Amino acid sequence: MKNVMLTLSPFVFFAMLSPVDFAGCKAVSTPDTKPGPSLDGAVDWLNSPSANLATLRGKVVLISFWTYTCINWRRTLPYLRQWEAKYRDHGLIVIGIHTPEFAFEHEVENVRRSLHQMNIVYPVAIDNNYTIWNSFENNSWPAIYLIDANGKLRYRTFGEGNYVEPEIQIQKLLKETSTTTIPGGFATVQDSGYEAAADWKHLASPENFLGFERTIGFASPEQVQLNQSSVYTFPRRLQMNGWALSGDWSIGREYLRLQKGKGNIRYRFHARDVHLIMGAADPAVPIHFQVLLNGKPPGRDHGLDINSNGEGVLLHHGMYQLIRQQGTIGDCEFEIQFEDSNPEVFDFTFG
Repeated sequence: MKNVMLTLSPFVFFAMLSPVDFAGCKAVSTPDTKPGPSLDGAVDWLNSPSANLATLRGKVVLISFWTYTCINWRRTLPYLRQWEAKYRDHGLIVIGIHTPEFAFEHEVENVRRSLHQMNIVYPVAIDNNYTIWNSFENNSWPAIYLIDANGKLRYRTFGEGNYVEPEIQIQKLLKETSTTTIPGGFATVQDSGYEAAADWKHLASPENFLGFERTIGFASPEQVQLNQSSVYTFPRRLQMNGWALSGDWSIGREYLRLQKGKGNIRYRFHARDVHLIMGAADPAVPIHFQVLLNGKPPGRDHGLDINSNGEGVLLHHGMYQLIRQQGTIGDCEFEIQFEDSNPEVFDFTFG
């Protein structure tokens, strides 16, 4: 589960550690009398006209807070799709609230592209100003809220991995108002690709942002220069969950940018999957890169966005799956080598 994090001083963040919550939060029930929050304030709506809770009275409404690069939310998406299809004819309305984390996620066309790529057909509100997020007093991606047919907030759950309890609550609320027979049983999904459940047993690397505001574990020996071009080198050795740069990079508040020529990033991790949120500064100018796993092309351990030689092309900003290991999981070293300047690199996530 991703929580919104407080801004840290850029001069202390490299040494700080933050708590890791791999499995997400448990569900909590809310009183029947709690008034529902508002859907007002969206800057746009996709897949449908604008909606509000007053016009949705008589329906059970599932609100899903998401942002399109969040791997924790992405792994919940198969269940959202199935619930929407299974219960739509019985009075369930699923609404996604896209509340951005990174600057590029404010661009509506990026969100629209993700809907097509992810086969999302339910309504989506673009909550660029956090208006809906704040009305729900939300603080994480993913988050699910259930509002009953009378407009009352009845249930909420945060994080991933808890799928039976939300479906029980969906069935319960639909039975209170629907005249049809509500389907029983629980969603079973063929989660694969980007949406495969994390390998929790072997996951020992937390998400790590690479901009100076929130990163941990930076290990290049040079003094960090914020928001300016500077040459960095790799240390002799990386500690677990440490990372380093080689080449001429600028370390900004939210992301790194390769300034000149070629540049590399190394990361020592322990997980089955490695994802990297990144994009080309100009998506019209593709950037070629290669990924190495323990110093070699990944072969059968390559992710969906590279080939077995580790080769890939960087275009639009998004989450790129670079490693999915097929065998025994141990401590590994990841390296990405960019052949051209101007990649923007934001965040490592693991699975």
